Amino acid sequence: MTIPDYQSLMLPVLKIGAAQETAASAAVAALADEFRLTEAERSEQMPSGRGSETRFANRVHWAITYLVHAKLMIRPRRGFFVATSAGREMLARNPAKIDNRVLAKIPEFAAWTGRSRTKPSEQQDQAPSGDAAMRTAPLPLSDTRTPHERMESDFQELDATLRDALLQRVTGISPAAFEYLIVDLLVSMGYGGGRKGAVKAIGQSGDGGVDGVINQDELGLDVVYVQAKRYQPEIAIGRPALQAFVGSLDGLTAGKGIFVTTSRFSKDALEYVKRTSKRVILIDGNQLTQLMVQHNVGVRTHVVYQLKGLDEDYFDPDSQIGV
Repeated sequence: MTIPDYQSLMLPVLKIGAAQETAASAAVAALADEFRLTEAERSEQMPSGRGSETRFANRVHWAITYLVHAKLMIRPRRGFFVATSAGREMLARNPAKIDNRVLAKIPEFAAWTGRSRTKPSEQQDQAPSGDAAMRTAPLPLSDTRTPHERMESDFQELDATLRDALLQRVTGISPAAFEYLIVDLLVSMGYGGGRKGAVKAIGQSGDGGVDGVINQDELGLDVVYVQAKRYQPEIAIGRPALQAFVGSLDGLTAGKGIFVTTSRFSKDALEYVKRTSKRVILIDGNQLTQLMVQHNVGVRTHVVYQLKGLDEDYFDPDSQIGV
């Protein structure tokens, strides 16, 4: 089965908390068994790779957080939770489910989520902290994604939009500008030993593309043959172009090659490269824009958001705070 969303986990989590004080880690393991998750589902990471936390654990923890803010559970000590009398009373009513719509009827929960609907000046006066500080919009009652998942989804959408705009711009620039871009990207990735050396090594542009060699390292111990072609996205680079590219490696005394295109590679081309004895890296339009964003080529940072979490060690009674 698929990994249950965090709202679907609220009722099972509350039942565990009503049975006894339980460690969150133990609840994650028990619920994974209850929902019969596969090993792949148990180990699936968040897209951002947030530490060692899995997607399922993240959803369980958010279910706990929401129930705590609804006063249906408390955290008696670090890493543990247990149901309150209000939580047990809710379970006694034998609810079919517990979700955000149910929690929204609880005044304490409504007050917590309502902090985000105050005016900016009021938000500064209230200075919300912890989980409440993460709330920047009214709680979407029907959205089954956790706040982390909503944020990552929005980020991925913005990133995809940026990369689409990048690809359109790259396919429309001049040959000289395209050569500059390829050199700039390779240097940013650590090739060439600096821009001056890289420009001298490549320095061969024509037919809208770049063709030349570049040092793999600063000392020039190994050289890499580079070919970059600007094609429209619907035009695929086929096997013949890759065969010619591989054949050129010997004449250039290069054992490695990088073939970059703003379009894509055909299935035959991809299979051919897998079988060749040469070390060849293929970069299509999608990966090209990913690398440009990763290495800050043709893009700039507009704003940086810091996502902070509670430092449990700071509040550990065994720590030497104030000593």
